[in-house]
Amino acid sequence: MARAVEYVETESTLGVDDATPMPALAGGPVVSVGEPVTRRLEAIYYDTAGLALARARTTLRLRRGGDDDGWHLKLPVGPDQRLEVRLPVGRSTRTPPAELRRRVVVHVRGRRLAPVVRLTNRRVEHPLLGSDGTVLAVVCDDHVEAERLGETPTTSAWREWEVELVDGTAEDLSGVTRRLLEAGARPSLHPSKLARALGDDLPAWLVLPEASPDMSTADLVLDRVGTHVAELLAADPQVRADEDDSVHQMRVATRRLRSLLASFRPLLEGETGENLRDELKWLAGVLGEARDAEVLRARLAGLVAAEPPELLLGPVARRIDAELSVAYREAHDRVLVALDDARYFALLDSLEAWLRQPPVTDEAGRPAREVVPGLLHRDWRRVRRTADAAQAAPDGAETVLHETRKAAKRLRYGAEGAVAVFGERADRLARTAKHVQTVLGEHNDAVVARDVLRRLGVQAHLAGENGFSFGRLHALEQQRADASARRFHKRWARVTAPKVRRWADG
Repeated sequence: MARAVEYVETESTLGVDDATPMPALAGGPVVSVGEPVTRRLEAIYYDTAGLALARARTTLRLRRGGDDDGWHLKLPVGPDQRLEVRLPVGRSTRTPPAELRRRVVVHVRGRRLAPVVRLTNRRVEHPLLGSDGTVLAVVCDDHVEAERLGETPTTSAWREWEVELVDGTAEDLSGVTRRLLEAGARPSLHPSKLARALGDDLPAWLVLPEASPDMSTADLVLDRVGTHVAELLAADPQVRADEDDSVHQMRVATRRLRSLLASFRPLLEGETGENLRDELKWLAGVLGEARDAEVLRARLAGLVAAEPPELLLGPVARRIDAELSVAYREAHDRVLVALDDARYFALLDSLEAWLRQPPVTDEAGRPAREVVPGLLHRDWRRVRRTADAAQAAPDGAETVLHETRKAAKRLRYGAEGAVAVFGERADRLARTAKHVQTVLGEHNDAVVARDVLRRLGVQAHLAGENGFSFGRLHALEQQRADASARRFHKRWARVTAPKVRRWADG
């Protein structure tokens, strides 16, 4: 089976009239221009009926006629840059290959992919060469004919110049683009040929508000929720491919979304926010099983590695690794099932619908600097309430400490979201909350590890192995849990309400 080839494409696209001549392209690092090459390219673009890929600035096509015949998937990664994933045609001549479909499931969500646009392009390529003959960039003179497929086909035609970097630099790209503009070209109004071919059918893209100290509370909410929805969508294909740390990143995005909807709950109308929080809790729980197994495996591996060899009696490391490797694989399989479930797709649809029409109250129209301090102080009171309960609880108040950690995490996420408005003051509050979260996270990890070690020790005993080492590791984790609890209690005494609230008072 052919493997996909990936690379980051950096290019600039310019509109140009049919009669405009191509200017001289040599100058600066471009020492000469190679012989032009003429190609006839044909491409069929695939999308859903609602153009879900186009809405996500993603293109999926089958192209013929060039030296890169095959399936191309282009994903946005930055200004003038897209990640291009290529696969040869193979047997897939009518249906996009499974590997590429998997990368866009998060946008397609079970809907059918079908041809939406056919493009024919008469292209003349002009290679731009450096002093040593290296191809710095290629200028393409494209004469494009497009047919919008469907019940009411439409056609369009245009000419454009495209500058694509090869072995040059961004400065080279800028210099060549500048010469083309001086020759009569103009910046393209469309990010891709597909976007231009779709014309009025192109779905509107969601544009988030620009963060600033003067933004309204509604814009702040939209900015933060939109940012974390984008993180969730970006993590999806990475989780499906089981890339390193991908489950963690998706889980964090999910938790941040749920936390923000809770912090801003007084400004949200109806039950949409609560329903989203319930579904995000479900998703975070599914991801959490895999992430917890991943973290625990690394934690216990480090604990075993630090032990003197003479204190490791029996196949301790092998039993731990086998147990938690299986736990991770099984949990990750459940994640994949969830990511193909209609419930997950409905959650994504609901999040995007929420962003298009945020159900906020009139209060949210007020400046964020007037409204947000009260919301964060509300989250602060929740931290203080649970922390005070933990201080008063007898030994072993693990449940209360866990609730304090969750409250601190909510405060941290809310404060981090307010940094654009309040700057250092909000950042200081976020760091304080993060410190509490980190200390209590260590406590929780030790508690969980201790329970797993006890279970593994019992299994080792029943298998006729010596359980001594598991008992010792259990004791070490108990020490860690006790130490982190003491550290929290000691430092909490220095975190007073007036000190923490000064971030909003200037």
